[in-house]
Amino acid sequence: MIGKLIVHGRDRDTAIARMRIALGEMVIDGVKTNIPLQQRILADGGFHAGGQNIHYLEKRIAEAKDKAIVRG
Repeated sequence: MIGKLIVHGRDRDTAIARMRIALGEMVIDGVKTNIPLQQRILADGGFHAGGQNIHYLEKRIAEAKDKAIVRG
């Protein structure tokens, strides 16, 4: 890990908005990052609504693979 981005806000919506801005402004050259993944997570309605658990990312990855197989 080369860094960690942490944001906060008075509520979940504010923190998510700040994270979107921060990720959009982040520039890291020379290594692959997970910034695009983090941006997709923040754009996901299920994540934005809250109530997610530790299996959230695992489920989203499985859904993406299923969609790729259907399209492929």
